[in-house]
Amino acid sequence: MTEVLHNSGAGPDPRRNKRVGLVALGFVGAMVGLAYASVPLYQLFCQVTGYGGTTQVATDSPKGVIDRMMTVRFDSTVANDLAWTVKPAAAITDQVGQVDTVNYIATNLSDKPITGQAIFNVTPNAAGAYFNKIECFCFTEQTLQPGETVEMPIVFFVDPELDKVAELDTIREITLSYTFYASDNGGS
Repeated sequence: MTEVLHNSGAGPDPRRNKRVGLVALGFVGAMVGLAYASVPLYQLFCQVTGYGGTTQVATDSPKGVIDRMMTVRFDSTVANDLAWTVKPAAAITDQVGQVDTVNYIATNLSDKPITGQAIFNVTPNAAGAYFNKIECFCFTEQTLQPGETVEMPIVFFVDPELDKVAELDTIREITLSYTFYASDNGGS
């Protein structure tokens, strides 16, 4: 004998559908929250570890100066939408731990005020954790008036702790690179 099953017409349980919908909505909300938090969390990670050539921020001078010499080179790149020229500081060679001050020189080539800012990177990447900036213009919007030229100082030192890391024994040169671009307000 064949048994026939009949649907009672009640359909799926509405409480179960509501629960699945709330879980899916919670998952989407968590993913959106993670997307917004990922940039500041990544920046914090890079600052703490020096990952990706991120430098350290210092408020005072280092623990001391050691005999090891280090050459620090500087370079700059200016985005096409920023009508500035930026001359990087000349390379310097000094003892590790010595506090040094250098200046980049920026000029607004346009006939209107332009606002720009800079991001930086240190190479080799492993040296970023030992490159400490006491004063820097990076991440700060700078407005230059038409034809204005300004000095942009950087006060820094290379942490003597670098000398205790065996994988950095061969490093004798660090490059600090800045990329200048128009700020989000359109460069003016």
